[in-house]
Amino acid sequence: MIDGDIFGRINALSDEEEQLWEHAGDGHGLTAEEHARLETIKVELDRCYDLLHQREARRAAGLDPREAEARPADIVEQYQQ
Repeated sequence: MIDGDIFGRINALSDEEEQLWEHAGDGHGLTAEEHARLETIKVELDRCYDLLHQREARRAAGLDPREAEARPADIVEQYQQ
C-alpha cells in the first residue's frame, strides 16, 4: 500500500462519516447500526493515520516505508493522546 492508497481510504471513510452525520442532522437521528458504523469508521481512520505516521517515520529514519504494517485496532486505540 502506498500513501495515496491510504489517503484514498481516509477520504472514503471521512465521506461516509459525513453522510451519516448529515442523515442524523436532518431530524432522523442515528440508528444503532449507524452508531456502530461511526465507531468502526473512527477506529479505521485511527489505523490509517497510524500507518501513515509509521511510513513517515520509516522514511525519516532512512528505512523502507513499505515495511510499515497496519496495527490492530486494539493496539491503536490504546495509544495515549
